[in-house]
Amino acid sequence: MRTLQLNRRGMQRVAATLLLFIPLFTATYIVSYLLRFAGDPTSVYLSRLLATLPWVLAVKLSTIAWFKLHQSWCRYVTFHDMLVVVQALSCASIAIIVVDTFLLSGLTIPRSIVLLDWGCTLVAVGAVWGLPRLLRDGGWQIFAQPVGTRALIVGANDSGEGLLRAIRRTARLGYQPVGFVDDRPELQGCRISGIPVVGRAIEVAELARKYRAQEVLITAGELTGKEVRKLVDTASQESFRVKVLPSVEQLLREDVAIQPRPVSIEDLLQRPSIDLDLAGIRQWISGKTVLVTGSAGSIGSEISRQLLKLSPEKMVLVDRSETGQFFMEREMLRLRQNTQIETCLADITDRARVDAVFREHHVDIVFHAAAYKHVPLMEEHPGEAVKNITLATRHLVDLANEHDVTAFVMISTDKAVNPTSIMGSCKQLAEQYVQARAATSNCRLVTVRFGNVLDSAGSVIPIFREQIARGGPVTVTHPDMIRYFMLIPEAAQLVIQAGAMGQGGEIFVLDMGEPVKICDLAHDMIRLSGLRVGHDIEVEFTGLRPGEKLYEELYGEGEQHRQTAHAKILVAQGKQPDLFQVNQDLRQLEKIVDLSPDFIRNAVRKVTCGVPVAGAMPKRIAA
Repeated sequence: MRTLQLNRRGMQRVAATLLLFIPLFTATYIVSYLLRFAGDPTSVYLSRLLATLPWVLAVKLSTIAWFKLHQSWCRYVTFHDMLVVVQALSCASIAIIVVDTFLLSGLTIPRSIVLLDWGCTLVAVGAVWGLPRLLRDGGWQIFAQPVGTRALIVGANDSGEGLLRAIRRTARLGYQPVGFVDDRPELQGCRISGIPVVGRAIEVAELARKYRAQEVLITAGELTGKEVRKLVDTASQESFRVKVLPSVEQLLREDVAIQPRPVSIEDLLQRPSIDLDLAGIRQWISGKTVLVTGSAGSIGSEISRQLLKLSPEKMVLVDRSETGQFFMEREMLRLRQNTQIETCLADITDRARVDAVFREHHVDIVFHAAAYKHVPLMEEHPGEAVKNITLATRHLVDLANEHDVTAFVMISTDKAVNPTSIMGSCKQLAEQYVQARAATSNCRLVTVRFGNVLDSAGSVIPIFREQIARGGPVTVTHPDMIRYFMLIPEAAQLVIQAGAMGQGGEIFVLDMGEPVKICDLAHDMIRLSGLRVGHDIEVEFTGLRPGEKLYEELYGEGEQHRQTAHAKILVAQGKQPDLFQVNQDLRQLEKIVDLSPDFIRNAVRKVTCGVPVAGAMPKRIAA
């Protein structure tokens, strides 16, 4: 019954729309005769007009129905719709000539009338259709005093013009565009939909003052992260705000909300983001069996996604997180094409279990991303840090050699440079073992060292985001703390790139630009959330936690950096560790991992300083 009612309503709407065309077509046909005969047609042509009008209307209405113009919604009419109108009316005119020439006799319509009727009908239909669109887009306001938030649009391109149209048709947004900003010289002084291109991106602050702009709207991809950060810093001192609008591609990928978003924290890197060229690596990965440890983690999961694009024959995902592996497997199975996905639950500290995984899957390449990473927790549980970070890496390197793996890439951290924490010391020992073993290994063993990863699980960004959502305060350990930052895709691509470049024994380091002050990062996140520091959200300093440093380093004492074939990837070159000594140190630590935390901490520090572990062994901690 409901379907029948809907069909009846649809037919009634179609009939009503077609009936509206009858007076319009009648008027244009009469106007054509009046124009042709200067407003005074003779009685002969007047009678011809009346005789031909019924079938001319029938031809026009039939053509309109054939082209489905009655289904077009005037409120959303576009240039494409007008092209369809031109096609329909042209076909109608041709049909009128055909009918008049071959089917009728004695009632010939002058060809000039047909041409005039075509033009008059086109103008009339365009006017009728265009009026609702003009009212919808606020075209009637051209004579009104402009009101709303004065805004500059950065990007005189398709995205910028689309943004302008969206602003004009949606009055409730409350924006008044005053100019476009674009770096292309040929656009300077031009107008886009009546809005002038007023200057270049480097002049935005000056242009905002000149045109009294309250907001600067940046279309996605127009400015680099460094330029956006500089503009945000300037905006904080001036009287305007900055917003970055997502691109159509981001919207289709559902990466962002539809409304304008504040500047994302990725935009605030103090350098252009690095997008490594993976085309040359495809031959290395394609057709191979690749194992990723820590596949459920932030870095391991992104490495897995990047590798999947390179068409390996099989991917073996290793992690001990059951929930993480469940969701990772679902995602990888959805993204894969011809790659076989194997999801393994395994603890990398369990050598026998990992050995079984290597034996079962005949691994060619290993990306080792699994490790504990939270400095304060590792200070409290140093034995677990030694087992999970250092000894597990030794197990994996040894198994890679035993099972004829061709390449092994370990992920390290800048905390391994001149370490002050247990976590950093354990990473340093893992680096040393990989380097020392590389000298005699048939497997290419390399290390990749980088700083903090933006928005990884448990990192400062999600913590700040959660604190801001709660209403504050945002906690920073020290006002002078600085860190190097990189994006998760950058980190993953660097790891893969290094694996392809390495000959064995290298420690690769990303050129990460200048470090960022954590305090500045907190202020930016508060401000870009539309809040005010010290008024809406407080920033509190809590003091350095155990093992933390004010600043991180990418190169240790005695290490020098040298260039590689990739401009953004360097090698930290230092003294080659002695394999015998490193093995001896790790055997000493292996004996004490279940003793008291204080003893383990002291032992790790002694080992990293080159001092043998000595003294009475305390009793083991009860299980």
